Amino acid sequence: MKQKRVEVNLKDTSDTQRKDFELDCSVAGYDYKLSPELIAQNPAVPRDSSRLLVVNSPNTGIETAPLHHIFHDLPALLRSGDLLVMNNTKVIPARLYGHKSTGAKIQVLLLEERQYNCWLALVKPGKSFKQGAKIIFEPRQLGIRDQKLGTCTELCRWRSLSKSCCIADWEDSYPVNSPQLTATVLETDAATGGRLLQFDVPEGKSLVQLLEVFGEVPLPPYITASKAADDQYQTVYAQEPGAIAAPTAGLHFTRELLQKLRDRNINQAFVTLHVGVGTFRPVEVEDVTTHQMHEEWIEVPATTVEQIRATKAAGGRIIVVGTTAVRALEGAAESGNLQPFCGQTDLFIYPGYQWRVVDGLITNFHLPRSSLLMLVSALIGRQRLLNIYNEAIAFGYRFYSFGDAMLILPEAVGVESLERRD
Repeated sequence: MKQKRVEVNLKDTSDTQRKDFELDCSVAGYDYKLSPELIAQNPAVPRDSSRLLVVNSPNTGIETAPLHHIFHDLPALLRSGDLLVMNNTKVIPARLYGHKSTGAKIQVLLLEERQYNCWLALVKPGKSFKQGAKIIFEPRQLGIRDQKLGTCTELCRWRSLSKSCCIADWEDSYPVNSPQLTATVLETDAATGGRLLQFDVPEGKSLVQLLEVFGEVPLPPYITASKAADDQYQTVYAQEPGAIAAPTAGLHFTRELLQKLRDRNINQAFVTLHVGVGTFRPVEVEDVTTHQMHEEWIEVPATTVEQIRATKAAGGRIIVVGTTAVRALEGAAESGNLQPFCGQTDLFIYPGYQWRVVDGLITNFHLPRSSLLMLVSALIGRQRLLNIYNEAIAFGYRFYSFGDAMLILPEAVGVESLERRD
């Protein structure tokens, strides 16, 4: 899918409207200040005990304040006949540690598999890694995160990438003190600054199977003091391995809450977007309309398309869980109508976007100047969203991946802005 730029009709607009539009298009317009102590380091326990800021009116964030709830209140906040659409991607143990032949330590974050056992990856430090350079990886101590990295010390419960992968077998085959996995740099990727790595793995095995032994579930860099177990960085409905970051709006759901929603005739449908560098890469250009999203793999199955069509035909609303599920749905509808789709998308949503599928949104609180903040701004307006964020900060809401959530109801959606078109 080729990324489209939103065009704006500036004819017969006021100076105030023009100024607002300029801020909509400026990365500086998406800045806000956040105290470090509001960056959540651990998830809420239980998951659905997190706080939920509810945007329930077109005036919320303008004349009225949002409502304060707990996430387990969600069934009472939605309507019978609504449909929740969720991203069922699963985070893989994509962070690996190794060294060069000189002994210099290396950190690798896998991004996506380009060919069999050939992966695009971010390498740190990467300047010295030219074509032909080799990296030697050691098995990690199973279940224990490196204390120096300030992450997790609890036992890893992540055990489901491959049913054919037996931990005991790999422990026998890969003694902890003996490096057994290597990769060779094939080329540099200009778009990401990463490296294309060809992994040398035992015959009949794939790197995905070995990640259970050599890899670690990566947490975002702003999480520096977490005691979370790996399964706390997975949604309870995660099914499709391939993401390098969690679709965090879904972390608030428990199986019990999902059942309560179904009991109220609020059903669930699933899409897949393997969260990658396109989602978390910062916007580095001043004019956000020139930002180029890195492609990410999505699948919107026919069953989900049918559920959405049936829900809308019956007068129900499509409430999307997370910005990644939004991009999957809207990416599959770029032709104008939602269709089953499997492939890559580089869809970038920012103010002025013409919505085709999404009616409402459940989302976490996002980083300043991020493409995710721009996406939510496209739904309710940039300044309005920043006003709501200031309310959340004033009331001590927790931000980012392990933080609290926000529900934007369909009756609150709307942007007072200029006339825009695709």
